[in-house]
Amino acid sequence: MKPNFKHLMQSTTVIQKLGRLRHLLAGGRQQENDRSTSRGWKRLVFPAMSLLALAWFLFRVIPKPSRANYPCQRAAFPLASALVIWVLGFNTSFLSWLGINKNYRRLRPFLLVVCGVFASGLLFAVGEAAKTSHWASTDGPNSPMGVARGIHPGRVAWDFDPEAVSWNFKGNWWDDAYNRQTNIDQMFSRTIRCVGGGGTDASAWDAIFHSFNRRLGRGDTGYAAGQKVAVKINMNNTDSHTNNNNINASPHTVLALLRQLVNQAGVAPASITVFDASRFVTDNIFNKCHKEFPGVVFVDNIGGDGREKSVYKTNTILYSVKNNTSNGLATCAIEADYLINLALLKGHGGGGVTLCAKNYYGITSINSDWHKNNHIAFTQRRDGSATYLTFVDWLGHKDLGGKTLLFIIDGLYGCQDVSGAPHPKWQTAPFNNQWPSSLFVSQDGVAVDSVALDFFRTEFPTAKDIAYADTYLHEAATANAPASGTFYDPDRTGTRLPSLGTHEHWNNATNKQYSRNLSPGGTGIELVAVHAETKK
Repeated sequence: MKPNFKHLMQSTTVIQKLGRLRHLLAGGRQQENDRSTSRGWKRLVFPAMSLLALAWFLFRVIPKPSRANYPCQRAAFPLASALVIWVLGFNTSFLSWLGINKNYRRLRPFLLVVCGVFASGLLFAVGEAAKTSHWASTDGPNSPMGVARGIHPGRVAWDFDPEAVSWNFKGNWWDDAYNRQTNIDQMFSRTIRCVGGGGTDASAWDAIFHSFNRRLGRGDTGYAAGQKVAVKINMNNTDSHTNNNNINASPHTVLALLRQLVNQAGVAPASITVFDASRFVTDNIFNKCHKEFPGVVFVDNIGGDGREKSVYKTNTILYSVKNNTSNGLATCAIEADYLINLALLKGHGGGGVTLCAKNYYGITSINSDWHKNNHIAFTQRRDGSATYLTFVDWLGHKDLGGKTLLFIIDGLYGCQDVSGAPHPKWQTAPFNNQWPSSLFVSQDGVAVDSVALDFFRTEFPTAKDIAYADTYLHEAATANAPASGTFYDPDRTGTRLPSLGTHEHWNNATNKQYSRNLSPGGTGIELVAVHAETKK
């Protein structure tokens, strides 16, 4: 039975168009000229692309449902689902298009079964992805593991100032009108004093340098003139020096840190490098910071416009488990005496979050186009079982985590996703429909990521791939004897890494207490809310 088009034939133009469509659906009983044939083949491009998208989606997602959240799968899904809907609802015409109209009654049950399988596969994959996106962990509250680091072991300083930022979704979130530099400067001052101790910012920095050098076996010494300090910022959502409104490092946060290093820690501007070797330092950061500190060196992927181009030393990190992740490291990090890891508070498909550990990826010799990189051993297992993760190698490598003086997470805005403008405002207390307006600082890279993860997963319990997002923290805290059995030795010294810090989850989202809060002098994390201490 052929489709009935008579009720649509109201004009010559419509008749001509529907005639060509009917000709295509009937299998092309007459030959057209070469130009018409070319047009006919072009009409097959969309169905062919849709079929390929469907096959790709099912092939990738059914074995691992969390892949439904990957960018490539999210791009393929609309085409794939459109094809399934089209096939299910276009029975007679679709069969005519295939040239098997005569066998319609015989093939109709088979077609329905095939379509049903495709639709079920899509629904299963999407449903499983949604199911596994809820927060889950293998360890409960206040179950500390690992060995805490720092002058005050396991301490994480948290400052919350709701007046620091005020973006209202108009203009750029990083505009001066929405960011109070004075407030952000004060947040750094309070958190640095909390981590280092002492009555002044300068004495706190001196204590931090002394503590770090003692741990590395350099003696009980502080910062020495001429020693280089490299600051790794997160500029993941950039493709040039031109400003954009995506979530990236805050110009005001970078400036506040530079003021601390120069004016309080006594580091000469020429001894400081601000960099993201794999991305681009945008004008909003460079211009603001260069104006006040013209001697500071800026390094990014392409150089130019006052920046230096990143250079890499190959085969520098060999990884504990052989994989294809980039093994070169930026020389500005290798040549530095100290690193400061200035990360962002945001989500990330695959691993659930991107905090300090993930921020090291931008020091490796990856391509500025993320599509061309190998993302091997970045993702936790969806059942929560232990597995090797590259983040642990980065946290333990002598030129990455092993050289990091201070771990800082910029949570002024935060973001549920890895990219786009900051979104949404946070609803949990104490934020209450405001931006998180927070800064987290610690000498313990595992502890600070653990705290930031607790804040993030409480606010976004169904974020992409958030389930078991703490796996890398378990592995890092117990790197000397990890549950995965991995022999973590990224420097290939023949010796296992020691514990890289302490991990645990707080008791609840209201009190936000860790083991050292509940039992001073015990083990685990101590979260100090310096904004609360200031008000006492």
